[in-house]
Amino acid sequence: MLKDRHIGIDLGTVNVYIFVRGKGIVLKEPSVVAINKETNKVLAIGEEARRMVGKTPGNIITKRPMRDGVIADYYTTEKMLEYFIRKVWGRRRFSKPRVIVGIPSGGTEVEKRAVIEASLQAGAKEAFLVEEPMAAALGAGIDVGEPNGNMVVDIGGGTTDIAIISLGGIVVNNSIRVAGNKFDEDIIRYIKNKYSLIIGETTAERIKIEIGMALPPETEEENKVTEVRGRDLVSGLPKGITISSKEVYEALKDSLKEIIEGVKRVLESSPPELSSDIADRGIVLTGGGALLRKIDRLIADATETPVTVAENPLSCVAIGTGKVLDYIQVLRQGRGLITLSR
Repeated sequence: MLKDRHIGIDLGTVNVYIFVRGKGIVLKEPSVVAINKETNKVLAIGEEARRMVGKTPGNIITKRPMRDGVIADYYTTEKMLEYFIRKVWGRRRFSKPRVIVGIPSGGTEVEKRAVIEASLQAGAKEAFLVEEPMAAALGAGIDVGEPNGNMVVDIGGGTTDIAIISLGGIVVNNSIRVAGNKFDEDIIRYIKNKYSLIIGETTAERIKIEIGMALPPETEEENKVTEVRGRDLVSGLPKGITISSKEVYEALKDSLKEIIEGVKRVLESSPPELSSDIADRGIVLTGGGALLRKIDRLIADATETPVTVAENPLSCVAIGTGKVLDYIQVLRQGRGLITLSR
């Protein structure tokens, strides 16, 4: 009965994914809320709110209530969760779901409590937390209960979570606040500094997806280009430029270096027996950042360790939250499941 009445939530900085047992991923919407500043009334949530970003009048603001993988605005997060839970669960008066939420591995007790409270206030009967690397490993098909070392690098929107997992627990981990959103900021800054052109987050994300690379292009064919339009910093008028993959790499290389250093720190802290397992099994990449071209090769070259990108990396955490109850005893023994529910 427990398994039939729970939903898994990947409460991301950029997107929210919801997994319902027996149905799979049933919701994917942006973590964006539009609010009337004068009345504090929520006007739109999710995709509808995302379409308003950068286009609202002065009395309406759009915000992401999650920042760097944790709750930055409790009230708005609660309203967003309530909306999404109701959207997938309906208005069942006598039936509330048990909710399992994926959170970054570096979260504080206060941040964890905030997620629990927001989930309960949003309509959950009971709430559990699972750290995102553990959920990502489950979603990638890794048997986390075995006495083997498995390494996961989950590059999300707000954080990159790096962990070595064995026997249902996280043995070594590192969470750094460099991920997809930081990549977008890097692109915005690069274009502003080089071309005196101001672009928005949506445009930067498009550039990253279309032509972004984690290593310099090796051929002219790899060095793709795209048209970018924004506001000229000097004249204030609309202006267009062409930007290449090589330039995007230049924009991202410092942030990518931080991720590499984070991965190396975890590898250096790993017990020798688990290091041997990882040398054989390799590193698994999950999260939206895993889709950046050649990032697997970048990490493999830097660590001298095989690297693979999980199938459906964007959905791994959400799918993993849906598998938690299949491993609940193992996770409790290994402290891979956090229970702070009332």
